[in-house]
Amino acid sequence: MTTVSVRHAVHELMAFHGMTTMFGNPGSNELPFLKDLPARYILGLHEATVVAMADGYSQITDRPTLINLHAASGTSNGLGALTNSVISRSKLVITAGQQVRDMVGPEVMLANVQASKLAEPLVHQSLEPLSAADVPRAFSQSVFASEHGPVYLSVPYDDWDAEVPASLINQLSRTVSSARTIDPKVVSELADRLQASTNPVLVLGPDVDDERAWQSSTALAEALDLPVWAAPSLSRLPFPNQHPNFRGVLPAGIAPIGEILGAHDLALVIGAPVFRYHQWQPGEYLPETTELIQIGEDAAAAARAPFGDALIADPIEAIISLAAELGATAQGNPSPTNPSPANPATPPEYSQIEPAATSAVDGVLHPEEVFATLRETMPADTRFVVESTSTNAAFWAQMDLRHPGSYFFPASGGLGWGLPASMGVALADPDRPVVAIIGDGSAHYSISALRTAVEENIPVIIILLRNGTYGALDWFADMLGVDKAPGLDLGEVDFVSIATGYQMTAAHAETTTELQQLITEAADRARERRTPTFIEVNTEKTRPEKK
Repeated sequence: MTTVSVRHAVHELMAFHGMTTMFGNPGSNELPFLKDLPARYILGLHEATVVAMADGYSQITDRPTLINLHAASGTSNGLGALTNSVISRSKLVITAGQQVRDMVGPEVMLANVQASKLAEPLVHQSLEPLSAADVPRAFSQSVFASEHGPVYLSVPYDDWDAEVPASLINQLSRTVSSARTIDPKVVSELADRLQASTNPVLVLGPDVDDERAWQSSTALAEALDLPVWAAPSLSRLPFPNQHPNFRGVLPAGIAPIGEILGAHDLALVIGAPVFRYHQWQPGEYLPETTELIQIGEDAAAAARAPFGDALIADPIEAIISLAAELGATAQGNPSPTNPSPANPATPPEYSQIEPAATSAVDGVLHPEEVFATLRETMPADTRFVVESTSTNAAFWAQMDLRHPGSYFFPASGGLGWGLPASMGVALADPDRPVVAIIGDGSAHYSISALRTAVEENIPVIIILLRNGTYGALDWFADMLGVDKAPGLDLGEVDFVSIATGYQMTAAHAETTTELQQLITEAADRARERRTPTFIEVNTEKTRPEKK
């Protein structure tokens, strides 16, 4: 019987599944797996950075993405970033090295006695195979299970050199696919309920930020003249934010959502849980005069919703089918397959955007000035990865996002995700420009990601908004009645020097004219030389929501 090493078998399975890029931060337990690795290895200097990069990559490719972390210590470092991946249900296969089997029981250094329990509260599945011979099958299982969210696989490092039958490779080179379709009768009933209602409203979530659904969502809203809200705690934008039917992002409190949806007799929620609240604003979930129907694939989210009916179905298929049932067809809205005939950097306006607020302080820009400059300078299909919570209101006031996959935000609110995630996004799709908008408070969590951008020639443009404080916490402190909370001031840090120290092209912008010039040069550098740029801007302190 011909045999191969467990390592060789798993490497062959990686190739079968098209896992040609891997993100990691290796330790001693992981080195045996990395021998003769048949994939591009993207090094991150901290495990949270590794997870976030892989998360961004997976959200663009929509394919299982491989991560390699170091035992319990490395896994623990990555758990904070993993909270975002779990909410996004990103398709991550997280592997971690374990001590050799004979050394786990005595709890020697780098042994993780209950490895499968470490990530268990977060991940969709967590495994440590009971024998070396079962590692290839467990890896195969993990790839398939990752279709529903992140999974964790711990492997003792002496397993990789164990021998298994070579026939195991062909045996495990298999596919698992879903053929579920939404019942046409259900679609017809939904269409009837929408048409019968007197004042319906459409709420869209991150799960329908997809080019297959984008035009159908717009066409449906236009055909029935539906007001459209984005679900609260938004991590992806599912609808063009300057469209006349778009009302904004729902506030993340019980009372305000109840008041907004309570003005309608039917609320149709597609591609989002009901609801991801944040700040505690108690009130009535929904008045009795309002019906709510939730459509999504997450059965657990449907089960824990405190109100409303739910339909477990593919939300993308649902919205496409519903639009077709109602005869709603796209009317030439720009998209990657139907671009605007005008200059892509200045598409025709849906509505007039208000002039950007300005700062009265020399050398300091209002965030709206920064976002207006980005809107006017960058191409319309730019992807924005945002981790500057205190500037949310300014961002939505000035940006004009008309393409699917244009907006990304940490799904669980865990800071440090945005900077490395932008690099994963850019690696996955080098054809669309990527801009990371990062607050100075967030940047400190994952600044070492700059090294990966330089080393891997990732063409991302990083805009660092520096206001010297955790701005969103100022707002929360006021909301919660906490006067003079400690730990909110960050002081002045020279991020340009830090970025330069990582060998990245970096500069500071004092005015909008300088900023526009730097962005133009950065975009040219990213397009022509495939290299990153770091731009620091001093900004006024603002709040996440307008008063």
